[in-house]
Order: sequence, then C-alpha cells, then structure tokens
Amino acid sequence: MQQPMRIAVTGLGAVTPVGADEPSTWRALVEGRSGLAPIRAFDAPAQGFSVRVAAEVTDLELTDYLDRRAARRMDRVMQLGLVAAFQALRQAGLLRRRAPGEDMSAYELDADAVEPERVGVFIGSGLGGVATLCREEITVLQAGPRRVSPFAIPMALADSIPGAVAIAFGLKGPNMAHVSACASGANAIGEALEAIRRGAADVLVAGGSESAMTPAVVAGFQNMGALSTWAGRPELASRPFDAQRDGFVIGEGAGVLVLERLEHALARGARPLAELAGYGTTADAEHATAPAADGAGMVRAVRHGLAQAGLGPEDVACINAHGTSTPLNDAAETAAMKALLGPRAYEVPMSSIKSMVGHLLGAGGAVEAVASVRTVGTGTIPPTINLHTPDPACDLDYVPNEARAPAGGVPVVVSNSMGFGGHNAALVFRRV
Repeated sequence: MQQPMRIAVTGLGAVTPVGADEPSTWRALVEGRSGLAPIRAFDAPAQGFSVRVAAEVTDLELTDYLDRRAARRMDRVMQLGLVAAFQALRQAGLLRRRAPGEDMSAYELDADAVEPERVGVFIGSGLGGVATLCREEITVLQAGPRRVSPFAIPMALADSIPGAVAIAFGLKGPNMAHVSACASGANAIGEALEAIRRGAADVLVAGGSESAMTPAVVAGFQNMGALSTWAGRPELASRPFDAQRDGFVIGEGAGVLVLERLEHALARGARPLAELAGYGTTADAEHATAPAADGAGMVRAVRHGLAQAGLGPEDVACINAHGTSTPLNDAAETAAMKALLGPRAYEVPMSSIKSMVGHLLGAGGAVEAVASVRTVGTGTIPPTINLHTPDPACDLDYVPNEARAPAGGVPVVVSNSMGFGGHNAALVFRRV
C-alpha cells in the first residue's frame, strides 16, 4: 500500500474548565488541577437535582475575543468553538492583522500562507445549540411565538459552529459538523485527516465544541444513571478507574487542532507540534448507550488507526483514555486495551484527563487530542487524579494522581473516544 500523506498538527486551541486557552489548560492538566465545582448554570439543589457538580468554563473573558453584539447572536457552544479555533489558527501562524485591536475581528486568514479555498473547518458537537432551543421553548410557551429570536435556528444548529469559524476568517474550503455523541470531536479530527489526504483541502481546522449545561440535558443524563451524584468535595467527583466511581461529571468546552500536509507546513515555515498519523472509527452495533463489555469495537478502531500509521500495538507509548468515570465504560476500555496490547497493557501508561475537566461530551475527544499532542511534544503524561481505591476490573497503569515524564519521551500516543450509539474513534499521534 502506498505510504499515506503525512499530516502535521501546527496549531492548538482550547477553552476548558481548567483554562481559557490551550497553554493554561495544559499547565493545569500537568499540575493535576480540577475544574469541577458546584453547578453554576442553574440552581440544581432548588430544582431537586441529585446531581450537584459540573465542569464549567469560568475563566473566559469573551469580550477579549468578540464584541457584545456578535456574541449575543451566538449560542455559547458557537462562542467556545470560535474562540478555540481562533487560538489554534493564530498559533499556527495562519492569521494576519487587518485592523487595530486584539479581538478576533482584527484578524483574517493570511492568504499568502494558504489559499482561502484550500482551508476547511470540521468541528463536531454532540448536542449543538441545545441551550438556545431550551431557552426559546420556554419563551414561546410563556410569551408567544413573536418573542422567539430570529437568530434561534442558526444559533441552535450544530453546523453553525464551523460556519461561524469560516465566516470569521474567510475559510472557503469544506465545512461541516460531525455528530457522533461523545466521539464527535475525535471523529471530526479524523475525518479532517482523511479530507486532506484525499485532496479536499491543504489545511483543516478541526475539533469539537460543547455547552449543554441546561436543566433538561442534565436531568436526562441524571435519570439514565450516567452522572455522578457525589456529595463530597466537588473536585473529587470524577474518579476514572477508581472503585468508588459512580458516573461522569458533565462539562463544557472546546478543543481545536490545525491540521495540514507536512510538506505544506514546512514550506511556509511552520513548526509541526506532532503528526496525526492514523485514524480509526467503528461501531459496536450493540446498545444505545452502553459500550460493548469487551471493548471489541474500540480495539478495532485503534488497530485501524495504527495500521494506517504504519505502526503496531508494540509501538504505542501511551493511551489517552476515554476514561469517563462510569462503571461500565472504564471496565470496557480497560478490557479493550488488554485485548489490544496483550501483556504490554500493564506497561503502557493510560490516563484520563476527564478526572480534571469532566466529560465535555462532543468536545471531549477534541480536548483530549490537544492533550495528546502536548504529551507527544513535551514527553509529559497528565495524571488521572482522584484514583485511590483499586478496582479489580481496572488494574492497569492509569498514571495515578501525578504527571509522569518517561525517559525517552512519549513518541506515540493513542487517543480513545467512545459515544452513545456505539461509536468508537481512535486518533494516533506521533512525534515528528
């Protein structure tokens, strides 16, 4: 088989519960700092919720990026995705100033670096602008249809996220939103890889965004038994692979990567942060919400990604786990990695940043891809915090509580993502 085109990561952006940008997010992850706190979006105790903890974005000063009028015409999921994309494009050196000021309206695509028609945007979301839909439903019931915002529909559509990025910077290549529940962001990044390889674009802005902190969404997850009802210190609620885990902590945020042909990046003088070498995606075809107990679908996804990269299980240096902190997911993912790696499973570190940022739903795989790129580049593996009680079903090396920097670095990282509906996605990053 012909050697596949090499794809470099040249820019990163992140807006998360532990940082308003990618550098601050990475520092927090390495330090093992939690972004979990009592729910701020609504009064959960007063409304009778048993779930009290969430992972919300609190440090972002939106006016640093957007004027108030523009922001009012966007759902929060659009705002977060647009900010992360701006960060990634600027880090990649693909923007130039068109006006005074520091917010994103002062920037445009540098057409000397890349043709606008050759830059696309793939940003996924599990629920899109569901907060707008919930709010406008209340409006129409209480005040009538004439009070519903004329911007309600574009604010609610998931594809308005990549659309907003394209409009902001004049990116005229392929543009779409990928929806595969909690694998959405990872699938968007993987499909971006494929799009560049098939010649659809030279550069793709790819990732995921999510902001679904509404009572209806939280109640839905709560009533299916997916969320943690931890009643102790909020920062301890997300406990991936720990015997006392009782569900995931819902969060919000966005993660975006700039991907481009390696030759294209080098020709314009960009510094590759890592190489996205492979991508695999599969379906369990088994259950609407629960993962396959043996993790067979996840195993196949990783094997496809490794094969595409020209690598094997023996080359894997680290697993960025899906690691949701639910009893079923963590056990299934552990079983999957044992099946994939064999006896090496006990030697390969496997950590979950969801212990710190919660579960960002459709943005989870994208933020975890950002962390994976940094792990490859720095040789540091973020910890799985709150891991104190061993679980016989989860007996691998989950990098408990403290970051680790193995001798020789971390040349290959596999990032796992799984989603309701049986979706599996694996991204394989390696050192350039």
